[in-house]
Amino acid sequence: MSLAGFAVLAIWNGVKTGTDDDFAAWHVREHIPERVGLPGFLRGRRYVAVEGEPKYFNFYETERIEDLSSSAYLARLDDPTPWTRAVVASFIDTSRTICHVEASLGAGDGAAIETFRLQTGLNADQFARNILDRVAPLTRTASGIVAGHLLRGDSEASSRPTAEKHLRRGKDEIADWILLLEAIDVPSLFALRRSPLSDAELVSAGVRSDLKRGVYRLQYALSKSQMAGS
Repeated sequence: MSLAGFAVLAIWNGVKTGTDDDFAAWHVREHIPERVGLPGFLRGRRYVAVEGEPKYFNFYETERIEDLSSSAYLARLDDPTPWTRAVVASFIDTSRTICHVEASLGAGDGAAIETFRLQTGLNADQFARNILDRVAPLTRTASGIVAGHLLRGDSEASSRPTAEKHLRRGKDEIADWILLLEAIDVPSLFALRRSPLSDAELVSAGVRSDLKRGVYRLQYALSKSQMAGS
């Protein structure tokens, strides 16, 4: 298993023009350390788009799905810091999903990641098998691919109202399924778009044709163990 835990909070967002520098500083200096310091949170990572929208993708790995609705975490969501209030109000096109880890394949972390937000009409077990039948061989043999993760969105947990969510004003998108593919570099990800992870191949696996995908480059990562050693 490549992920650090058994649950993930996955977030995509853009920011208003002229606020990127403040967003980056806030994320590194305050927000990610604050989150990773919470009980059950193990690691946070942020990426910037090479291709696709929104501009930023970040995710947190936690020990259990319950860590993403714990009293400690909800207390932070309902009492955002002044810096958080200022930065989150600049968010646009936000997608935020609390996820169960259905599978995490491979070992290690990549410098680039392709994200897929997916919907299907198939039952969960069949859909997971179809996707993993295509992804599992890639993590073993495809050039440059180091890990793949299939996540199932939890709509009820993701929909909980909080003060921080209210700051974003517009309604957050919630993904049904998320696939993350990690690689040593961006070209390794683009190479798979011809086959076996072309849009047409994914549709043949049961993905609805309105899938959303994007390639992102790692900007920053912080783990619990790194905080403990600081």
